[in-house]
Amino acid sequence: MRLLRGRVNDHERDHERTRQMVARTATDAEPALRIWRPPRQVAFGRRDRRAEGYDRARVAARDRGYAVLEREVGGRAVAYTGSTVAFALAEPTADSREGIGDRYDRVSGAVQTALAAVGVDASEGEPAGSFCPGVHSLRAGGKLVGIAQRVRQDVALTGGIVVVRDRAAIGDVLAPVYDALGVSFDPDSVGSVAHAGGDTAGVLDALATALVGDRTVTARDRIRDT
Repeated sequence: MRLLRGRVNDHERDHERTRQMVARTATDAEPALRIWRPPRQVAFGRRDRRAEGYDRARVAARDRGYAVLEREVGGRAVAYTGSTVAFALAEPTADSREGIGDRYDRVSGAVQTALAAVGVDASEGEPAGSFCPGVHSLRAGGKLVGIAQRVRQDVALTGGIVVVRDRAAIGDVLAPVYDALGVSFDPDSVGSVAHAGGDTAGVLDALATALVGDRTVTARDRIRDT
């Protein structure tokens, strides 16, 4: 498995680094894991782009100092403040119809293990009015993890976010964004590692350890701004 850390400060070019990672996994059939803190942005999903108020939602994000990104997976808007941690696990697959549930369970369990290592007892589920509502979520005093999956014929990408700090800032930007999209959202439903009393400095390393698991890391790459 290849392990990638670091980021590019431009949100579009940073997102391209993940696409490149997925493309390489599709070519060489070697799993790859990226863990990083994306630059400040609001990332919209496919469902958002179909909403009548999508243009107003984008303006609301930009007016509050967030760049705007359109991600390829479904779901609703998520906000990255600079402290928010993202992870993306690319794995080769021979059949896009198989293994989806197993990957969700495995990745969710690994993230729970990582959170426990930094002192957060997270459980499955989310409170009402959560950001990017979905079945594959973890909570501890509010939703602090969301997980999504995109599968194509040759590679599966399972990714998500961990809210480390800045829960109030995330609530502040997503409230007008979700209002424009016509989606129910309660800013108080946002959790974070800090709010749950966890060690915020250890999140990246704990996630890397848990998501790599018993696989051998063949290369460790640092993504840098170029």
